[in-house]
Amino acid sequence: MAKRPAAQSAATKTPAPVAAAKPPAATTHTIKPSGSITSSPAPPTKPVQASTLSPRSSPQEIIIHVWNKYLQDTPSRTMLLDVFMAWLVVVGGLQFLYCVLAGNYPFNAFLSGFSAAVGQFVLTASLRMQTSERPPAGASTTAKKSTTKTVEAVTGELVEDKKISSERAFADFVFGSLILHGFCVNFIN
Repeated sequence: MAKRPAAQSAATKTPAPVAAAKPPAATTHTIKPSGSITSSPAPPTKPVQASTLSPRSSPQEIIIHVWNKYLQDTPSRTMLLDVFMAWLVVVGGLQFLYCVLAGNYPFNAFLSGFSAAVGQFVLTASLRMQTSERPPAGASTTAKKSTTKTVEAVTGELVEDKKISSERAFADFVFGSLILHGFCVNFIN
């Protein structure tokens, strides 16, 4: 161990400037037809800046800001549910467009298919709300959590309702989907 000089105490010592550590530069690898691999530095990328919106932001800036916040803050499971819901909207829209343009001869088939798309959309939206990790937009994070108290019919005990688990929500989703599609298949005939 090295001794400190007596002239400098720990309280009067000024910290030396420390250079920020740079992450290693990214490289791209290219395989040539001869089989050799060459490496070249990747082009520099722009750092993601936290943008704020002003009251005079254009609609395009607002849309881009909302999209970037959605991509940044939304979990991948919720994004998957959102993609499925968008697909259900497309399917329902195509079925309705077909009914308008080509006619609705097997009307019960159209009603069955369209009802399946709308019903599955509603069930998926319910699953999304139940498995969402974030509180609703208007909810206060500092407010006291409110729980509903009910009286159980059999034992007469006071029971507090709590948030259901993701597994239970998914089981409800699957059960509801089976019932929905059972009715739709039965309605086609």
